[in-house]
Amino acid sequence: MSWMENDDADYLMLSGIQHFQFCPRQWALIHIEQQWAENVLTIEGQHVHEKADQPFLREKRGNKLIVRAMPIRSHSLKTNGICDVVEFLEHPNGVPIQGEDGYYLPIPIEYKRGKQKKGQEDIVQLVAQVICLEEMLVCEIPFAYLFYDEIKRRVKVEITNEMKEDVRSMFKEMHRYFERTHTPKVKTGKHCVSCSLQNLCLPELMTSTTVRRYMERYL
Repeated sequence: MSWMENDDADYLMLSGIQHFQFCPRQWALIHIEQQWAENVLTIEGQHVHEKADQPFLREKRGNKLIVRAMPIRSHSLKTNGICDVVEFLEHPNGVPIQGEDGYYLPIPIEYKRGKQKKGQEDIVQLVAQVICLEEMLVCEIPFAYLFYDEIKRRVKVEITNEMKEDVRSMFKEMHRYFERTHTPKVKTGKHCVSCSLQNLCLPELMTSTTVRRYMERYL
């Protein structure tokens, strides 16, 4: 069976891990309850990805092979998704690539809006991509990159076993919520202000009043 031939009904979207890291409740509203609301941040993010997402475009530059919008999957994480860009660099510890001479090391590059964040949501998504590529191509990937549109440069991320274990734990927790169709409550904070689901989530309800009281007051 090939990597892209599988009943993925119980597979989660890889990109969802960034939502889960930002806020488990936000992730559940999007991926379990199938709710979504756009704000300026999500629209800008889509614009950045449009530059990278040119499916199956393959380009050779010297000792580098560039593949855009590459489908990826991990059976251990039970997740699938798309890498914005994967650069295959000629390397003795790499893997053979069909139609190319030599061996190549895959390096994922995830494109992001804005500049480097204080939180780990971008990093956990990148680490999940690394896990997928390592499983698919049977190799070890020591580093990867985040490209930030606002500062127009890459940020190198060294990939450690500890980071991979954290991502594996997160996916296990995500699967538990998904299987139970459970949307967790969370502690509210400043991050709620920039959340695209703020009006759907109504975080103040979790600490101040019930949905019934809120609707009675609203009506």
